[in-house]
Amino acid sequence: MLTVEKIGGTSMSALQKVIQNIILYERDDTDRYNHVYVVSAFSGVTDMLLENKKTGKPGVYHRIAKHLDFHDALDHAAESLKKINKGQAELGLDLELADWFITMRIQRASVYLDNLVNILASGYVSKEGILLAAREILASIGETHAAFNLCNILQHMGVTTSLIDLSGAEDHHPWTIDQRIRQTFKGVDLKDRICIVTGYTKGKDGIMREFDRGYSEVTFSKIAALLKPKEAIIHKEYHLSTADPAIVGVSNCSPVGFTSYDIADQLADVGMEAIHPKAAKPLEINGINLRIKNTFEPSHPGTLITKDFVCANKRVEIITGTDKLMIIDVYDPLMVGSVGSDFRIMEIFLKHNISYTFKSTSANSISLVIWERHYNPRLVKDLQNEFEKVTVEKVALVCVLGSNMDQPGLLARSASALTEQGINIKSAGFALRKVNIQFLVAREDFKTAVIALNNAMTC
Repeated sequence: MLTVEKIGGTSMSALQKVIQNIILYERDDTDRYNHVYVVSAFSGVTDMLLENKKTGKPGVYHRIAKHLDFHDALDHAAESLKKINKGQAELGLDLELADWFITMRIQRASVYLDNLVNILASGYVSKEGILLAAREILASIGETHAAFNLCNILQHMGVTTSLIDLSGAEDHHPWTIDQRIRQTFKGVDLKDRICIVTGYTKGKDGIMREFDRGYSEVTFSKIAALLKPKEAIIHKEYHLSTADPAIVGVSNCSPVGFTSYDIADQLADVGMEAIHPKAAKPLEINGINLRIKNTFEPSHPGTLITKDFVCANKRVEIITGTDKLMIIDVYDPLMVGSVGSDFRIMEIFLKHNISYTFKSTSANSISLVIWERHYNPRLVKDLQNEFEKVTVEKVALVCVLGSNMDQPGLLARSASALTEQGINIKSAGFALRKVNIQFLVAREDFKTAVIALNNAMTC
């Protein structure tokens, strides 16, 4: 059975487990073929090239953005990648060839980046476009490195393997992302080989322009939409669970067996991504089921995500949330009875390219929740110029999710669980479909709130 599978960065860093638990697991000589594996960069590599995804610690890219010399930082990245190579030599990696490959790619990237820096310094072109191109070039290094290494190791094990390099480093075709994927896979016979594919795809539309760090999942979903496998699989270092085991304890949660793309979207909205929401849409539209598996538990079936799944019994399926949010409350006594206050606020949010994750309204105020990393003091200043009072506060959001949980008393039971722990609910909300009930609480109450809801619900 043809599958298209995505292997995450943390899993890739345990490369021997990837080979044992994914590529060769319970597959004989014929079963191991007809599989396409889209790989992320090894853990920490893209953070080093761009910036740390969680902390924001700057990488090579930020030296370019700040008009600083980037060559030493890029050389340091090259040495780090060669150190990874050395650690994989015992798996059968041709160390000399792998080091040559990354040296060649880094040198080519350096030439391109030098040209971009010179053009940027001229002042004749848009800074935004040049810096986006720099991010694309740097991002492509990590995925090509990981794909080359895995392909080389499998070939030395006697496995027929083809490297599918979508980074476009060897050509100048002005293809879109979709065109490059179609052209690259044209004529490739999948039945007698394993294909290892770079998670980064070069395209004239720029894969990072819209998806930024979610680009490898976009590549994965577009390939799946092209090849039409019965099932697409994402391998992560953890199960998609009923709650975060690091918060509630392993014994107090369990892997989710089945859920829907709708619930996957709800998870992504609070930062707990089963898959990037824009990457999920091609799969959902094409009727391709998605399975989330734990790399380190290969015998476990994982979570199957389908378009139409609805839980047979009314129950909460997942407790989740985040403590990395800020609430912006906009108050003005002139709001009551007037038309367009919400629109004026949205115009200001659009001006600063900021989206909200939660909103509640009353007669004279509108509260909106954004990610803390998106907070911009200029946004608040523009709101203050339009409205009487703007209040900003750090908050956390906890949610109860389920494809079939609309039942009398669920809201009361959830609120009571928080109240019994002395947690004040700052705001709450849900849409008519009731697949996601959300509570805003103080940041210091976040973990306690997750545990309280988890204990109160039958997950």
